[in-house]
This record gives sequence, C-alpha cells and structure tokens, in this order.
Amino acid sequence: MTKYFLVLALWACTSLNAQIKNGFDLKGALIPLDQIVSGGPAKDGIPAIDQPRFVTIANAGFLQPDDMVLGLVRQGFVRAYPLRILNWHEVVNDQFEAESITITYCPLCGTGVAFDRRVNGQVLSFGVSGLLYNNDVLLYDRQTSSLWSQLMGQAISGPMKGQQLMMVPVTHTTWGDWRNSHATTQALSADTGHRRAYDQDPYAGYDISTEIMFPLAFRSAGLHPKERVLGVQIGKQTKAYPFVELGKTSGVITDTWANTTLTIRFDQATGRATAHASNGAQWPAVVGYWFAWYAFHPDTAVFRVATQRVP
Repeated sequence: MTKYFLVLALWACTSLNAQIKNGFDLKGALIPLDQIVSGGPAKDGIPAIDQPRFVTIANAGFLQPDDMVLGLVRQGFVRAYPLRILNWHEVVNDQFEAESITITYCPLCGTGVAFDRRVNGQVLSFGVSGLLYNNDVLLYDRQTSSLWSQLMGQAISGPMKGQQLMMVPVTHTTWGDWRNSHATTQALSADTGHRRAYDQDPYAGYDISTEIMFPLAFRSAGLHPKERVLGVQIGKQTKAYPFVELGKTSGVITDTWANTTLTIRFDQATGRATAHASNGAQWPAVVGYWFAWYAFHPDTAVFRVATQRVP
C-alpha cells in the first residue's frame, strides 16, 4: 500500500512539473503542453524594453541603410524599431499619446507584429517568457502572468486565456527605405539601459539555413522553410504571399478573397511587402518565414503567379 501511494505521489509530482514551465502555470492551456518548449533563457532572460528612447535620423548613425526595421505610424508619431536591437529584446512596450502599443519580434520565425496592448480597458505590459510554441515566442503579461502566442495574438494560458490582442499595421523594411519615405521618423535608440552587442547579429546565417531549431506542429515542403512571406488573415481565412512569387509581378497586385479586395505592394530591393484595403489603409499583416506561417495556418491559401503556356 505504501508503494502504491508513493507511485501516485511521484506521478502527481511529475504531472504538476509538466504543467509548470519557466514558472508559468500551464494548466488548461489552449495548446498541447508537450508543444510548449523552453527556448533556453529563463523568464525575462531576454529583457523587454519598457522605457524606449528614440533618436532623430541625424542621430541614428549606428544604423546602416540596409538594416531591417519595423516601421510604425500611430497618432502622428513615426517610429522605426531596428531588428539589430529587437534581436536582443523581442518586446518593446511603447506609448503613442493615449495609445499603448507593444512591438514584438521573434528572430526564430522572422515575424514582427505590433499589438494594441489594451484588453477590456486594461493596459498590459509584456515580457518574454523564455518559452516557445512552434518556434514562436510566447509573451507574458505582467499583470496576470498569462502566456500569449505572438502569431496567434491570443492568450493560451492564465487568467487571460482566450483573450485576443488587436494587431496594428507595421511595415517590415530597410532603414534606408523607411527614412526616405518618412522624413520625420525617429529610431529606437541603442541606449536601452542594457548592454548588448547591437552591432552583431546573434542569428547570422539562420535566415538562409533550412535548419529549424525546435519542434513544429505542421511542416510543409512546398517552399524553402525560410522563404519570406506576407501572411494575411481575414476572418478565419488566411493567405500567404511568398516573396519569390511577388518578385514575378509588377510589384502591385489586386487580390480578392474572403469577400475582400486587397492591394498587395511589394518592393524587391527593400524586401517590403504590405497589404492595403480598398480605401488605401494599410491592413494588419505579418512578414515572416514560410515555415512559421504554415505551422500556425496549415490550411492557408498560397498566392502563385499564373504561368502561361507557350503554344
């Protein structure tokens, strides 16, 4: 009998440990627990930037024209967030007058997504949990310790479980392209309060490798896993626009699906792809690696340039 209770106690302890990772209680999570893995760092081991400082174009000499940035225009403010900084921090909690925005970047998926960080009237502050799902960063909010999937835009565990964040449009392009089209832009300063090698890329070579570092729920062989795509979601329908296909076009295409007409604009030289509604407003979309988009959207449609037969 004592042996029986000992086995039960060990099982309960193992089960409890499986539901707690990096200090987060995953009980009742919306995704399988065995697909939530540690990326290596502990909670806040990758520190979010909570008090971002910005510099003018004239004082952004640390940036090169071909450096990639996430560009954002909100409430009359124009800001660029260099990937050379986001690679080391992944989250910036920013403020645009009364509007609270979090800018997120997952180097493993190549995905930059900005969210309104207000949920049911409460302003959340986000950090990096050190956990991953489908190689994608799991954020956490400091108010409730709920975990949030970047590419789902949803809380997958904790008191906020099931809540959605509202995406806001962000442009993934080069610093040269962004500053040329936004003369009043500011850039996130390298004066972050942390000591990091912002002049070095900790993921050098990763973007051209076929290597995927952590498990995936779904994987497609249709494209190079690191092929960059513009991913768009309308309701429950999704579509991916591979850069390799967009490069075969004039750079402007009109596409209608899910009862919606979008204009896709692509500049091959800068790697900029954006989606726009019929009124010209930029549509919230995600630029990232094909493997990541497909892992979260295995039923996604894929844009292809129609080939013409030669008679």
